[in-house]
Amino acid sequence: MDALRQVDEWGADNAAVAMLGRAGELGSHGDRDHEFRLASVTKLMTALACLVAAEEGVIDLDEPAGPPGSTIRHLLAHTSGLPFEPGGPPIARPGTRRIYSNAGFETLADAVAERAEMPFADYLGAAVFEPLGLTRTELRGSPAAGVHAPLADLVVFGAELLAPTLVSPETFAEATTVQFPGLSGVLPGVGRFDPLDWGLGFELKDAKDPHWSGSRTSPRAFGHFGGSGTFLWVDPDVGMACACLTDREFGPWALEAWPRLSDAVLDEAAGGPKPARH
Repeated sequence: MDALRQVDEWGADNAAVAMLGRAGELGSHGDRDHEFRLASVTKLMTALACLVAAEEGVIDLDEPAGPPGSTIRHLLAHTSGLPFEPGGPPIARPGTRRIYSNAGFETLADAVAERAEMPFADYLGAAVFEPLGLTRTELRGSPAAGVHAPLADLVVFGAELLAPTLVSPETFAEATTVQFPGLSGVLPGVGRFDPLDWGLGFELKDAKDPHWSGSRTSPRAFGHFGGSGTFLWVDPDVGMACACLTDREFGPWALEAWPRLSDAVLDEAAGGPKPARH
């Protein structure tokens, strides 16, 4: 796909991108084997491990975890009241605000580790990496932002999100449906949205406009982006996903480049430009 070559213009030392559909990969550009830090795209993997844990009975999504009144569900949906970074006290009552929180995901991983009686990195490996064959993907540090992986592995993970096999369709449908609807909040580096819709670890496009996944993705698109210049979006309506890894720190450039790339690859896959979808 020629549109994928846009990443060469982004000023990153290293960049790799792939587009995939339900039948497999549609095209890629860049070094598929170069290892990147996924940054907050890590949260998608942590969230999927938590869904596996819920189906295995290791945890219950509505059991207490985190600040008083908070549950696993609150932590996954960024509504526990914990602040962005670890170390601080809650800044809101659970369920009242959407506060994007690395601290919440670290608390979440601690809860899974305690219930599973093993380090979270080991559980993540057993629940997600090993079944999918992600042999070059590794959690090094925070379960909110510490996974390192090459594009080749992220493509496999994206395919899993496009057609889940590790959890039931019902569980995945719940995870990609808005949790605690109507809550406003700030998407870091982007701005305030009212509402700021989120699923169980998955950021939902819904009515957000503009959105980092572009104007051609449907309201049902979901995914995550990372501060290291990475993103993965999945659109079940069009049956496609886009995985992109760079080593250029997220900034205003990304909010221009990412939607342009996403729109172009969807146009190319469809055979030409179409009116924007809102």
